[in-house]
Amino acid sequence: MAGHGGSDNRSLRQIAWQRLKRDKVAMVSGVVVALLILAAILAPLLTKWFGYPPTEYHQDLVDPSTRLPFKDPENPYDEFGYAITDPWGGISSDHWLGVEPTTGRDLLSRLLHGAQISLLVAFLSTLVCVGLGTVLGIIAGYKGGWVDTLISRAMDIFLAFPLMLFAIALVGVIPDGLLGLTGNGLRIGVIVFIIGFFNWPYIARIVRGQTLSLREREFVEAARSLGAGNRHILVKEILPNLITPILVYSTLLIPTNILFEAALSFLGVGINPPTPSWGKMLSEAIPFYQNGPYFVVFPGLAIFITVLAFNLFGDGLRDAFDPKTSD
Repeated sequence: MAGHGGSDNRSLRQIAWQRLKRDKVAMVSGVVVALLILAAILAPLLTKWFGYPPTEYHQDLVDPSTRLPFKDPENPYDEFGYAITDPWGGISSDHWLGVEPTTGRDLLSRLLHGAQISLLVAFLSTLVCVGLGTVLGIIAGYKGGWVDTLISRAMDIFLAFPLMLFAIALVGVIPDGLLGLTGNGLRIGVIVFIIGFFNWPYIARIVRGQTLSLREREFVEAARSLGAGNRHILVKEILPNLITPILVYSTLLIPTNILFEAALSFLGVGINPPTPSWGKMLSEAIPFYQNGPYFVVFPGLAIFITVLAFNLFGDGLRDAFDPKTSD
């Protein structure tokens, strides 16, 4: 029994951190997530170092007839006058990942700036979703009665809403300016609103279920017997115990939002060109998949790696904080 004393004296965060460190997949995924966020933040600086802005055209690197990059821009044609194109995207010491077909824009710079858009939309929409879902979920679980019924029926309505169709319709008809926002700033705001406002029931259900259990616990009863009001109980007693499930679910929600933004951009109702977006880059590369399959690989790989890293890291966090997981 003495051997368990040290473990019992550890806090939940310390225990979770020890579990997380033992999960190599989650730790590697966490490092990948951190590197992706860092690359997105430093995208303008990294682009300066590379010397090729993401919207800068280099059509001298592209054959005008096939719209594919030249293999050697200094000697673009053979002795018969035929263009020598590169199915590998024109990779060179100047363009580490090659250039885009048709435009010749630097692919690495566009991927880095596309990460900014995808992660910005994902984090902001997750913040809205978590904030709204937490507030409504904790109120529904704590108050009960007609308040719980009203919020629960609202959850059912929002969960039945055809979100993708609504997003396509709304983003496609927004004006050029609204509430002081214009261009891509307005589009990002609308996408964040749509994702956050219509996805809150998912986390609200989790928070509501946890609150229903917590409100009957001894520490809540003790606070109530000492004269604490509802606001104090919700903010000081119940909410701190909800941080862990909220954090875990938020980590799992981010990749879903990344995919949603990429899908909108792929369908042409997301971010306006020439601002780079992974979904739009993938859409523009599809016509070249036969002669230049390389162009589909990198934007698709960026989405795949980002979503996979967030999902694996979120799974690791969930297992680390699970009280049923053994040490």
